[in-house]
Order: sequence, then structure tokens, then C-alpha cells
Amino acid sequence: MVGVAATVGPSSEAAPAKINLALHVAGRRADGYHLLDTLVVHGVAADRVDARPQGEASTSDEPVPIELAITGRFAAGLDTGPDNLVLRAARLLDAEARRLARPRRPLALTLEKALPIASGIGGGSSDAAATLRLLNRLWRLDLPIARLAEIALPLGADLPMCVHGRPLRARGIGETIDLFAGLPTLPMVLVNPGVSVATPAVFRALANRDNPPMPELPPRFRDADHLVDWLATTRNDLEPPAIHVAPVIGEVLARLGAAPGCRLARMSGSGATCFAIFSDSAAAGAAVAKLPADWWAVASAG
Repeated sequence: MVGVAATVGPSSEAAPAKINLALHVAGRRADGYHLLDTLVVHGVAADRVDARPQGEASTSDEPVPIELAITGRFAAGLDTGPDNLVLRAARLLDAEARRLARPRRPLALTLEKALPIASGIGGGSSDAAATLRLLNRLWRLDLPIARLAEIALPLGADLPMCVHGRPLRARGIGETIDLFAGLPTLPMVLVNPGVSVATPAVFRALANRDNPPMPELPPRFRDADHLVDWLATTRNDLEPPAIHVAPVIGEVLARLGAAPGCRLARMSGSGATCFAIFSDSAAAGAAVAKLPADWWAVASAG
């Protein structure tokens, strides 16, 4: 969709950014979970999960040892303890393998953290999803993506969409997924001003939790113009409350919207990362070059 392959090697898996092109908050369940309607793509930039098998395969009822190291620009402050989403995902798949009496080898995992943390592009969720896809392949479990998505759901509502890693519409709390193949290639920019935004704070600032869902999707979009025109009829309902929590998001959107060739600028997820769709790759690259040097910004290749 926007330039990041799902798999980067036999023992590696890309964990691409999850980008909410539109995100409508359409209600709230009795248990407090919000009902969403969102159009999602994956790409532009990605973390990476690498795995190095260690020792002999086991079919024991005991969990196999799994270690984790974290490297990369945004590794600082991340914990490699048992609550890390990558390790939690690995343990869930190990439990599934034990239930199926399938052999699996101990692993040393390395997460290369290139995406900013708590930034509205599903970094941690995408890391966990990539771990599930990678271990499913290395342990030769051959579980379908739909089953991996089921296994992932206890880790977070956006895990299933990250497991799929393809353009999709997600509804409910994120578990109802319809894959969507009719999206054109988009020259896109992702920008984060170096601010972490807590999702609960954004939802607390949300004025209305019962908004109309997205309009119906066409069977496919003819081209980028058609998609941008359709997106103009949609929203990110979390954008105004996120700007209230972190006003710099408004500055990011203003800079992107004023850049030559920008077709649409919007926040992704609960922020603070914003995206912009451009007329071409040259305009996207030029926009990145003019942003403050201390902001994280990257442009897709096409």
C-alpha cells in the first residue's frame, strides 16, 4: 500500500506503522470499550523483529525460554520484562503450540525500534503482531492469519488489524475486520513532533462518543483523487481531543496542510503522529525536508 513489505527475511518480520486514514468513534459498550469504525493501511516506516533459534526443539508442556533485546532509535525506556508486548505475544503462541502438541525451539528475539512510542501508529501492537507471524513461520505451526488474530486480541483491540497488516476496515472494538483491496498507492508522510500522547487522556477529552460511522466504502477507489475526495467526507474523531491534550499536533497538521502538493493532512489513531497524502513522492520528500529537525518524519517511496 505505502511501501513496507510484511516479511523482511526468513528470521525477520517487519512491523509496519498502522495508519488510520479515517477513525470514527461510533459508540461505547457497557464495559467501557469504545466502538470504532476505521479505515487502516500499513506502511511508510516499520520496526523489525528478528529471531535467533537456540537449543533443541521441544514438545514439553513447559514454556520454552524466550529472550528479548531491544535496539534502535526509540529503544530507550522500553522494558524487556515479561509485560513487553513482544514477549506476551510469543508466550501466547507458545501456549497455542503446546495445546497443539507442536515442537518449538527456544528463541532469542531482537526488536529494532524505529517507530516512536505511544504515537498513534500502533508500534507496540504491530511489534506483537509481527512476532506472531514470525514465530508461526519459524515453528512451522501453519496457523491461518485469522487464527493469529484471535490469539492476538487479548493483547489489545488493534492487534487483529496489525496481524493482518493489509488495508482493511475495522469495526466494533477493532475485532471485526473486512480486508479491502481497492486502495491506490499513496505518496505519504508520517510526522511525530516528539510528544507521547496517552490514549486514555484523549478519550477522556472526547466530547461525543456516539458519532456517525464512516460512509460506505466503494468497491474500489479509481485513483488517489477518488480516495482523497472520499476521505474528505470522513474524520478522525480523536483529533480534536488530542489537540486539546497536546496542542503541538495542531502545529504539525498546519505545517503539513500548507506544504506544496499536500492533498490531505490528518492525525492517525489517538496521536500524536500525523500523516499527509501528497500529489507525488517528490512533494512528500520536500515536505519532510522542511520540517523541524527534532521531529520524527519519514516519507513513503510511492
